[in-house]
Order: sequence, then C-alpha cells, then structure tokens
Amino acid sequence: MHFVIERGHYLTHIKGIKATITGLDLKEDVIMHCSDLAKKCGYTGLHFSTGDIASYSKENPNAKNPDMVITLHACDTATDYALAYAVQKKATIILSVPCCQHELHAAIAKKVPESSFNSILKYGIIKERFTSLATDVMRAELLEQAGYSVQLLEFITASHTPKNILIRAVKRAENPIKTESVDYNSLCKALGKKITLDRLLHES
Repeated sequence: MHFVIERGHYLTHIKGIKATITGLDLKEDVIMHCSDLAKKCGYTGLHFSTGDIASYSKENPNAKNPDMVITLHACDTATDYALAYAVQKKATIILSVPCCQHELHAAIAKKVPESSFNSILKYGIIKERFTSLATDVMRAELLEQAGYSVQLLEFITASHTPKNILIRAVKRAENPIKTESVDYNSLCKALGKKITLDRLLHES
C-alpha cells in the first residue's frame, strides 16, 4: 500500500496531474494505516478500501471507470480478477505484477495431454516456475485478445524478489478484434487447463 502512496505523490506532486487513486487490500490494519498516512500528507484524492478485488462493486463510491489499474503481488487468482476488472472497465493502462500463480500448478498432475511437458513437470521446483510462467503467458494472450498491446517485462532485479515479471498492457486505439488466439488455445489444450481470467472475460 505504500506503493500506492508513492504513486499518488509522483502523479500529483511531481507530475502535477489531478488524480483520484483508490488502494484496495484485504488487511484492515493496513488500510487504516495508509488512510491515516494519506490524510497526514494531505492527499485528498487518495482513498483506501478494505476488500477483495473480486467483489469490488459499482456501488463503491470510488469504483469509477479507471484510467489505469495497477496490481502489485496480488496472490494467485486475485490477479485474474484485477485484470478482468480492468478490461471490463476499459482501463487504458494495466500494470500488473503477479504473485503465487498456484491455479495452474494445482490443476495439472505430473502428466498433461501434451507429453512433451512431462519431463518439466517431473521436478517440483521446475513445475512451479513453469506453471507460473505459463499462467502469465496465458494472461498476456487473453489481454491481447481483449484489445491491448502487451509486454512481459522484468520490473526489478531477481535479487530483490523472484516475483519480478510485470505485465504491461496498453489499450489499442483501434477497435479490438476479439479473435481466439491459436497459440493460446494450443497451450491450454497442451496443458489441459484454462485459467480464471479466461472464464471471467467470457462471462462479461
């Protein structure tokens, strides 16, 4: 949450942009601390709410259509819900650093439909890293289908945290063509699993 305060300071005080920023976290003590800190610093456009991104609703007074959605280490499928929220609200920019991508790891056993992956899945630590990377590739492909230009970048060195992949997505100016990706479908078929973001985007 200090990350949100830093971004608020950068946008409003350094860049001079009038911005309304909402920080969301499950931990009430963190929200209270950050709310107090924002008040002390005089950041009137900075708000914090306790809750789950999956249930963050239109009834929330701060749940307006965002220009930018940023997630930092939203655990497991919380990243999927945040990305789906950003797409459904037509956010122009999405910056997401995923964490603990357990869904795909838990869903596949030691063997998958495409036997070429069996050796990779044989070793626990390799399987964990492989499924984490595969999850973020799937997310990138789905965002591309939803009309975004997507890059996967290293946002900080691995010496600070191994969870250092940034999904950067910028909404394309032209009308998106929501065609199914052959590569994405092939990967899902090979692993025998689709991810939560796929379901959320197809429900919308």
